[in-house]
Amino acid sequence: MHKLTFSFLLTSALTACAAMLPSETLAMSTPQVTWDRHSLIMDGKRICPVMGEIHYSRIPADEWAEEIHKMKEGGVTVIATYVFWNHVEEQEAIFNWSGQRDLRRFIEVCKSQDMPVILRIGPFCHGEVRNGGIPDWMFQKGCKLRSLDKTFLMYVEKLYRQIYSQIAGLQWKDGGPLLACQFDNEYRGSGDYLMTLKKIALRIGFDLPFYTRTGWPQLSKPVPFGEMIPLYGDYADGFWDKEISEACGNYYKAFNFKGFRSSTAIGTDLLGKQEAKLNKGDEDYPYFTCELGGGMATAYHRRPYIYADDCYSLAIVKLGSGSNLLGYYMYHGGTNPESLTGITLNETQRTLGTANNDLPVKTYDFQCPLGEFGQTYPQYYRLRPIHLFMHDYAELLAPMEATFPAKQDLKQGEDSELRWSYRSKDGSGFIFINNYERLQQLSDKKHVQLAACGITLPKLTIPAGTIAIFPINVDGIKYATAQIVAKREGKIYMMKVNDVPVTIALQNGKILKNVRPKGTEKPVHENIYLITQQEAETFGLATAAHEDLGFKVTYTKQKEAGILRTIQKGKAKVAEAPSEDDWQAAAVYKITIPADAIANGKRMLSITYQGDCARIYAKGKLVADNFQYGRPFLLGLWRLPKDCNELELHILPMQASAPIYLPREADKTPGENIRKAEIVEL
Repeated sequence: MHKLTFSFLLTSALTACAAMLPSETLAMSTPQVTWDRHSLIMDGKRICPVMGEIHYSRIPADEWAEEIHKMKEGGVTVIATYVFWNHVEEQEAIFNWSGQRDLRRFIEVCKSQDMPVILRIGPFCHGEVRNGGIPDWMFQKGCKLRSLDKTFLMYVEKLYRQIYSQIAGLQWKDGGPLLACQFDNEYRGSGDYLMTLKKIALRIGFDLPFYTRTGWPQLSKPVPFGEMIPLYGDYADGFWDKEISEACGNYYKAFNFKGFRSSTAIGTDLLGKQEAKLNKGDEDYPYFTCELGGGMATAYHRRPYIYADDCYSLAIVKLGSGSNLLGYYMYHGGTNPESLTGITLNETQRTLGTANNDLPVKTYDFQCPLGEFGQTYPQYYRLRPIHLFMHDYAELLAPMEATFPAKQDLKQGEDSELRWSYRSKDGSGFIFINNYERLQQLSDKKHVQLAACGITLPKLTIPAGTIAIFPINVDGIKYATAQIVAKREGKIYMMKVNDVPVTIALQNGKILKNVRPKGTEKPVHENIYLITQQEAETFGLATAAHEDLGFKVTYTKQKEAGILRTIQKGKAKVAEAPSEDDWQAAAVYKITIPADAIANGKRMLSITYQGDCARIYAKGKLVADNFQYGRPFLLGLWRLPKDCNELELHILPMQASAPIYLPREADKTPGENIRKAEIVEL
């Protein structure tokens, strides 16, 4: 982890990666936004945005500004967020837009940081929220949800009018940051329903540059062309799978370059088996994503552990397959807010809607670039080089068409050939390489000869795990076996990739062989700089290593665990999370934190424990929970109640042969114990 001390400046309202360039704000002008089959176009210039999902109602309002700033420094240029209906109208006709539910304030924070926003306004959202966001009371109205039922649409219109009251004056046309909105989510019925939602929104006053929908699953009747841009996604693994084996499902397909835009692995718990089909005409839209896995949540029965290269590989594959907007779900984790009625707001097998998985009551960390408390996971830095590249080379990259020389239908773990593609236009191009697949051991690929745009590269060995982009006829470079990261003030910064020897062939005929990185201050040739992966990941950032804080956390066991519960399978035929009664049998530890550790700074309590799952209580109130999967259980200490430095940790023991998927990193030892408790920097 690093502490960020440098802020990116913006070159336009939709591009946040351009460090060291002049800033422009939305208030100065409102750029015209259009789109064609390739990309978004901002005032006549093609852009390749990076969209990061953050759920405003899952983060305390006084943290929004700092977290948006971190997202910008990670290279995010557009914010996406759900408006969960049951977060704002948990009780019928009582709308709550206060505190961390204050949508208007959140959008104003985004405006202050020149961050465009795409709202996903439901009425159904999912997001692992209770009932997918639809309030409990709606299920008592006797109407068909997510349909053209007049009663249902009446309530939807009330919701949309309330949302409009929050965004009035903040739409793009007003000089505000609100750029687009999505209607419903993962809908598989008739497009007439989605079009009705749009018509309601337009009638109320929504007037945005474009509108979106999830491009999966295939609709039974498409929406008219041009009404909503379909956005796609892919994940490295899924908590929602009912299988409890490693690498189950067909997530492996996300690591293959392919022309098919969508995924057949997303939401199989709700959607069942999906065919690899798109609605006719969808490929005439630009290829955008809204749910590219930035991490993954943990359900009780299935707890994937996500690696930085899982996320980086997904992004490179999507970019190399033709995508010109990378939208990560999630980019920032969060914590479920308090209910006003005493219920919990997490998805469970017992709730009325989306009752397929038991999610933690509080945490929605998602192991994404920025976690629940704003802590950085490794992919935060791993992804930055391609975000910088997308910003600086958008106009060149966006109109390039994708070509697929390698097989597009490789089976899981198939190692017969290198996975690669290229994008090209008018003699220039980029070669995309992915010799990586999650939880599979791919081999070094020897004597590989890549070719694109009439240029053939020398034979190469592509080591296992290599994920890269090589330029062809770009900025005076005929070809290079290094990855372009950024172009600033005429200087081209390239990254050495893995153990691939670096050759830079210039268009003037000169060839530089076995080039070694010299850092950001010394060129390897004229205006060309070669840097290491670590330098690329922190390019433009001032970082500081964390030091040992010296705070001592003490803990004592107050109560032994009771009789082990029998783990039952619930409504969805997967293991059920412990009930409140089950938690009465948990082992209880008293944890004491030095008061100085809580004051004057953002620090976290980090607990590594043996056990199935754990909870933390502060002054008798549940403040954090965790399904053990191999990463430490974290708690942001600044969120604790005032004058609270004593906590209770409840742990339920791990059981042998429990019907749950635990990753390789998990502590599978039966029983319970605290392995380590310490204070760490954010």
